[in-house]
Amino acid sequence: MKVIDGGITAAQGFEAASTAAGIKYQGRTDMAMVYSKVPCVSAGTFTTNVVKAACVQWDMKIVKSDKPVQAVVINSGIANACTGQEGFNACEATARGVQEVLGVPYDTVAVASTGVIGMQLPVDKLVAGVKAMAPKLDGSVNAGTEASKAIMTTDTVNKEIAVSFEIDGVEVKLGGMSKGSGMIHPNMCTMLAFLGTDLDIEKELLQEAVSDVVADSFNMITVDGDTSTNDTLICMANGLAGNKKITSKDESYEAFKEALSYVCTSLAKTMAADGEGASKLFEATIVNAKSKEDAKTLARAIVGSNLSKAAIFGCDANFGRFLCAMGYSGADFDQNDVELFFKSANGELKVFDKGTPIVFDEEEALKIMKADAVTVFVDMHEGEAEATAWGCDLTYDYVKINADYRS
Repeated sequence: MKVIDGGITAAQGFEAASTAAGIKYQGRTDMAMVYSKVPCVSAGTFTTNVVKAACVQWDMKIVKSDKPVQAVVINSGIANACTGQEGFNACEATARGVQEVLGVPYDTVAVASTGVIGMQLPVDKLVAGVKAMAPKLDGSVNAGTEASKAIMTTDTVNKEIAVSFEIDGVEVKLGGMSKGSGMIHPNMCTMLAFLGTDLDIEKELLQEAVSDVVADSFNMITVDGDTSTNDTLICMANGLAGNKKITSKDESYEAFKEALSYVCTSLAKTMAADGEGASKLFEATIVNAKSKEDAKTLARAIVGSNLSKAAIFGCDANFGRFLCAMGYSGADFDQNDVELFFKSANGELKVFDKGTPIVFDEEEALKIMKADAVTVFVDMHEGEAEATAWGCDLTYDYVKINADYRS
């Protein structure tokens, strides 16, 4: 497997376009379209929030059906959540707009929205945006990159990645783009993500691979403890690579799953690092836990704690905050088995050893924690399971951004 240039348009047959439709933002692109030249089998994961946006409900119906997916239309600025029947009407109008200009059946068109909750979408602008994007669909790297920028809200950087890998001597490509900066918390975490691959694979196996990988990637990031109404991940596979169709969990399936894991983990970490107001990536790694579930629970508790996040922002090696978060996480462990370290590109420092604090050099700790990415590494000494979670520090700017989000 190797990382290649581009994102959502990297795989054969995928094209993208973007436009400034004036949904809410002025003077910037705010709509994107992803299109496959042939119908795709699809898989998806969606928010666990009981309050689901109209677009989420629309997409869940399509992905869980036997119908293919051939296009996705995304808008930023307005979330189309808590919008009643009018919200569903906006989804259908968008999809029917795609049918009109591309000849794609409207019930094979997924839609996604991100932005302010409780506002109605301007349907005329959505349909006009679809019509503006159709003739601009392009399989170039630049078209994919511009699409990834159009779906941003409070994101400060666009998020995209692509890889290639071999299956039985055939080159297969997988590319993706995502957005997410705030209202991020498992499960799924607040985000939109779209993946396209030219792999030929059965729908059921694609869904199983996506569900498994999301559990250890996107579901392991948190920014602010708020689970969104709009979380959507859709993976489309059009089969144009020409590999022998994957119909069982063989070596080919595992090769795809490895590539999928790399793409999803990379996008997830980029989202965590770009949390609203964030100044650094905050990672927690748990090793030698009793079970995988315990390891996940402990790691997420550490990166999800506001006190821990504030300590990371302040470069304060106050290990008690991280141990405290572990203690209320719900996982059972003996603190007298625990070792805790701070790690970064600037070094490594052990600060807690099996129930006992260690006298450490505060200047050394400060140097380690000033890095752009800081890891709290915990050895539980109680088993063989491990997990990693990602988040970001909690800064003054987070409050500023969210205090006037609607303005």
